[in-house]
Amino acid sequence: MSEENGKLQLPRWLDVIAVFDTETTGVDVTKAKIVTAALHLMNQNGEVLPGGKDWLINPGVPIPPAAIAVHKITDEMVQRDGMDAATGVQEIVTAIQELFERGIPVVAYNAAYDFSLLHHQALSFGITPVKFGSVIDPLVIDKTVDKWRKGSRKLENVAQHYGVSLANAHAAKDDAIAAGLVGLSVLRFFKAQAKPVVDFPASAEELHQLQAKWADEIETSFAKWRQQDMPDYVPSFGWPIKQS
Repeated sequence: MSEENGKLQLPRWLDVIAVFDTETTGVDVTKAKIVTAALHLMNQNGEVLPGGKDWLINPGVPIPPAAIAVHKITDEMVQRDGMDAATGVQEIVTAIQELFERGIPVVAYNAAYDFSLLHHQALSFGITPVKFGSVIDPLVIDKTVDKWRKGSRKLENVAQHYGVSLANAHAAKDDAIAAGLVGLSVLRFFKAQAKPVVDFPASAEELHQLQAKWADEIETSFAKWRQQDMPDYVPSFGWPIKQS
């Protein structure tokens, strides 16, 4: 992204955003448990604002070695310092809901993972899931507005593409902040395009609806490619909550 695009002013509805990330026990959003989570506020200059929170949660089940290898959170750590899982999930849901009620968009990279997992874990504890306001998913936007760019779309790689520092990948707060910075960068790239895929949205609500459509288009394209080798592959639609 050019320096000029990096300075591009975004609309006022992006003056304050929230950034969200989780680290978990696994990849199955219907079964995995949250181990750490981060929810922070950021302005459109990329400055982290007061009022954020981090959670360390005892998931109540052993953390698989593969997950520990990614986020470095062990059973001993969560047993010693982690809060009860039901309490932690309730706090996260409440904090996100309050942001949506204030009209603040929540940025999450690959949002369908974090929000689907939070949804299922909330239901498992009898907690009312999040009623969505506006979500911003830099992964979905980047795959849509820069569709033909080669290379991995993992957060670390996309952060590098947009010149965003991510020194401590897979730490929830660091990933959340990097996702926010990447989100602001990709939105500036989107706004600066001479021939965008669609006109830049006029509101966070419009952007949310566009991403829901784009996410299904991305999954349709992926399924068509995957079914060349795996004819039985079933696409997984739904954003920001994956359909069961």
